[in-house]
Amino acid sequence: MPVVPSGLPHPTAPERPLAQALRRDRWRVVAGYLVLALVWILSSDAAVQVLAGDMATAARWQTAKGTFFVVASAGLIYLLLRPLAQHVLHAHSQLESSEARHRQMFQGNPGPILVYDLESLAILDVNPAASSLFGWDREAFMAMPISALWPPGEETQLAAKLAEIRAEPGELCVLTADLQLRDGSRRRMEMRSNAINYGGRPARLLIAIDRTSETQALRRRDMALARVEEAHEMARIGAWEVDPATGLGRYSNQVYHLLGRRPPEARRWHRFEELLVPADPATAALSEQLLQDMTGEQVQIDVLLPLLAMDGRALMVHLRAESGHDDAGRPRVLGTLQDVTEREQSRRLLREREEQFRELVRVLPDGVVILSDEYVLYANACAAAQFGYGQHTLLGEPLSALVDAGDLARVRAQLFAPIPLPSTGAGEVIGMRRLDRERFQAGLAVGDVRYGGRNCKLLIVRDLSEPERIREALETSNRELQAMAGRLFSLQEDERRAISRDLHDDIGQAITAMKLSAYAAQDEADDARRAEDLEQIIQLADATVGKLRDISTLLRPPQLDALGLEAALRWQAGMLFRSAAIELLADIQALPRRPQGDIEQACFRIAQESLTNVLRHARASQVSLQLHDVGDSGLHLQVRDDGEGFDPEGPRGLGLIVMRERAQSVGGTLRIESAHGAGTLIDLYLPYRSSAAATPDTLEH
Repeated sequence: MPVVPSGLPHPTAPERPLAQALRRDRWRVVAGYLVLALVWILSSDAAVQVLAGDMATAARWQTAKGTFFVVASAGLIYLLLRPLAQHVLHAHSQLESSEARHRQMFQGNPGPILVYDLESLAILDVNPAASSLFGWDREAFMAMPISALWPPGEETQLAAKLAEIRAEPGELCVLTADLQLRDGSRRRMEMRSNAINYGGRPARLLIAIDRTSETQALRRRDMALARVEEAHEMARIGAWEVDPATGLGRYSNQVYHLLGRRPPEARRWHRFEELLVPADPATAALSEQLLQDMTGEQVQIDVLLPLLAMDGRALMVHLRAESGHDDAGRPRVLGTLQDVTEREQSRRLLREREEQFRELVRVLPDGVVILSDEYVLYANACAAAQFGYGQHTLLGEPLSALVDAGDLARVRAQLFAPIPLPSTGAGEVIGMRRLDRERFQAGLAVGDVRYGGRNCKLLIVRDLSEPERIREALETSNRELQAMAGRLFSLQEDERRAISRDLHDDIGQAITAMKLSAYAAQDEADDARRAEDLEQIIQLADATVGKLRDISTLLRPPQLDALGLEAALRWQAGMLFRSAAIELLADIQALPRRPQGDIEQACFRIAQESLTNVLRHARASQVSLQLHDVGDSGLHLQVRDDGEGFDPEGPRGLGLIVMRERAQSVGGTLRIESAHGAGTLIDLYLPYRSSAAATPDTLEH
């Protein structure tokens, strides 16, 4: 109820009972007095005339009558006015008490209250709360108009509101606007204004309620809701609620977006199954069961569902729901729907990477050991094999059992150095010990790792024993290759020397003889002698052609290019063993397709070298030559003899080295089996197409 300050009359209201009683009693006293006075005068005059015999006696009775009338009327008036006066005094006391209470309420009201003139807008009165809030004292308020509280730029809105109030001054006005304080800050106020009569002129009583905190709270709530919506959008989460009694639900816009649907213009109730498109029959059955479960009394759902969006995209959604109540206390099933497709894909990829990492560690040729407080927590299969332990027995072993005592301090310094030290390489090795106390050399790499929720040390052990053996074997192979290269150069020079000698001694002499015979035939007059000279030239030409053919065949048999590998092998074997006492068993099968040129050349040269070795060194009685196809992917050549044999691990001749190099240069494999008195087996496998470049020229001879 508006509080009226002291000194201000109440607004115009219907006449109150006190005023009515005063007006009624006032006329009653006057009328009663007039009636009594007239009755007394008439009756007393008549009595005086009857009783008084003379004028003097009548005068005395008139004086006594007048005195009695004055005293009686005074007493009567007193008796009549006494209750009225008491009533007026009581009413006045109540009015003063009411005004004091209203003034106290006006002054003590915690909300700002102002009284201003509607026409001039001058502020007529304010309470202390208004002074405290706005920052002006009462005198300053009384000297300023109410419009001074409105911020600059709000004059148009204020004028429009004042015009509306002046048009209907008796109506209650409620307005919410920003008001300006003395320090220039603004507060959001809800103002309630009603008309009052102030000193006989119209005025307005204004009660201001500070809504700044509420407005800021609402703004913060709206911002929080907006952030929640943004967070839901970023996390791809949508909220929903379902009425378990009807099965109908309402869903946020994010739910529609997640499922590839257009949100409705207004939120409406409809069934959940209208949105879900299961990806497979199993999901359809599960979805139907979940929807049935939502109609129960207690609902608790947490499940992953593979669904299809409207555009056909495959989705994996996380559906959560539980029983609850809405703002009105009605039972509801409240839940969320989150698109976890990317998360599930990431988890799947992470599991695959973890499995790949485990498999990588398992098959890693280096030992991997994880230490905690210098005790083994994990070791891969290679580490267990390196140290001679089983897969599980290495767990729990101390570092001192794995490292040689002389190198233990160096390993600890590397493990616990504040700044990581460089890993040891082949130049700096660490002595390690196996279970059987055998010592071996290893290179170490260390690092920090988390394992089982603890900070641990990662130790990678590279066994350098096998690389050392490989290095020695490589040095031996290099020496053999150097020897083979030198021998090849020597053979090349020998062959070139022999070819040069043959060309000079045989071919050159034959050509010279043919030249001399031609000159003799040219100068010969006798026809018979000329015919003999010409015959001699023809014979020398035939012999020369034969020698040239032999030299050409020695360099490269023409059968290999013209007829192929099978015919070249048959010809070569026949030529080598036609006059030998060794029995030749040839089983040369037709190949399904012709090998590449360098493959044919390598196979022919290896077979040629093998058969030549049998003739020169084996002292065999029988030799077997076999050639056949292997699954249409390669060819298989075997040369077996029953000769004396040799030790494969002993010193090897240059021919065997050249044969092995020929096979490896074209991507094949050569296996040599022999023993003293058990003969020799040359087993060759070659692909149909070479995996390397052309065979070096030095391997041709």
